[in-house]
Amino acid sequence: MPTVSDPRFNLSAEQLGALARHALDTAQQLGASAAEADIGLGHGLDVTVRLGEVETLEYARDRGMSITVWQGQRRGHASTSDISEAAIRETVSAALAIARHTGEDAFTGLPEADTLAWQAADLDLCHPWALESEAAIRLACEMEAAAMAVDTRIDNSDGASVSTHVNRFVYANTLGFCRGYDSSRHSLYCSVIAGEDDTMQRDDWYSVARAADLLDAAAWVGHRAGERTVARLGARKIATCEVPVLFEAPIAASLIGHWAGAVSGGSLYRRSSFLLDSVGQTVWAPCVSIEEAPDLARGLGSAPFDSEGVLPQRRLMVDAGVQQGYFLSTYSARKLGLQTTGNAGGPHNLLVRPGQAGFEELLREMGRGLLVTELMGQGVNLVTGDYSRGASGFWVEGGRIAYPVEEITIAGNLRDMFRGVRAVGSDVLVRGGRQCGSILLDRMTVAGN
Repeated sequence: MPTVSDPRFNLSAEQLGALARHALDTAQQLGASAAEADIGLGHGLDVTVRLGEVETLEYARDRGMSITVWQGQRRGHASTSDISEAAIRETVSAALAIARHTGEDAFTGLPEADTLAWQAADLDLCHPWALESEAAIRLACEMEAAAMAVDTRIDNSDGASVSTHVNRFVYANTLGFCRGYDSSRHSLYCSVIAGEDDTMQRDDWYSVARAADLLDAAAWVGHRAGERTVARLGARKIATCEVPVLFEAPIAASLIGHWAGAVSGGSLYRRSSFLLDSVGQTVWAPCVSIEEAPDLARGLGSAPFDSEGVLPQRRLMVDAGVQQGYFLSTYSARKLGLQTTGNAGGPHNLLVRPGQAGFEELLREMGRGLLVTELMGQGVNLVTGDYSRGASGFWVEGGRIAYPVEEITIAGNLRDMFRGVRAVGSDVLVRGGRQCGSILLDRMTVAGN
């Protein structure tokens, strides 16, 4: 089990593994035909300052276990934050009681043994940050001060935050699989408010990484948040139109998320996706290729195995616009008559192949249209593909940003939007499990005045 030495964990990975195996043995003694268990520990620090004063200071220390049991084709699940042997027995008993009252399901059960990650790789996912609260407070204050120094019109703050968390996780099942790993996640975030005349605008910026030395400098994060906030002052409304739309890289990642949801097993076997039976079909424009890379070292979406212990594979999910596969767990794969893809718990790192054009080049290629830098609302229907969300950003004329805009709605259908991608930028932003540059769409309806 790839783990790190961290005195703040009071149980080793081996001890967690022993507790998980004890839970499985208990389940079988009490009548389960199969079972799986996962146990996790976590600790972290979260600090938020506002206007130079500490607003929140939180230390977190978590532990918990969940167990799933089967009695034939009946399934029960229970969880607990108490991992003593007595509590484990009570939790197993509760899961078995639930199983006795559920209906039979021919597709449920553990994965096939040959799909499990028996030789899982060490992906270098854990880098604890020896950050004391005083140092975290200084970093947050540095961020906020850098943001407010950008312009005198920045006169208020939504806060600056520093977060560091480390987790230890072990998964085991009655097929004999028992493995785990440690992981870390650290972040810096800053949001400030600027005022001009009777209007106010806010914006933010953040950085997240597995290792603290991969984070952007705190002063840079703050300065970027300040620049973005000031740039929004003087925002106007625009007339309703149909124009090209450029999704800035942080926003473009949401389009990849909608696609992933539509080609995930739950949506597919329920027949509630606009991308049913899409393998081999042209889903995106030819300039779009997307790879799933679960084995990316230090990747924010990396994992040596999925939540069922299945080994995920690096694979090309979209090749020059053509859909190559789905995201499937063992259960959804069985429902569809397919094989698990190691995606119980969701997709891993999704890497959109960058194009040659940088952000400024994409603006020039668009010529006249809308640059979207913020989205609001949840108007996305994965059954039909209909898309309608509140937005703000900048109007572009002659390939240059002309002025900020607000109080608009952008609308279209995801099927048309995906196929209407004109270019993917080279300005890839790494701050999560979906990595892509800005995306230029040929046309959307922009509803304004």
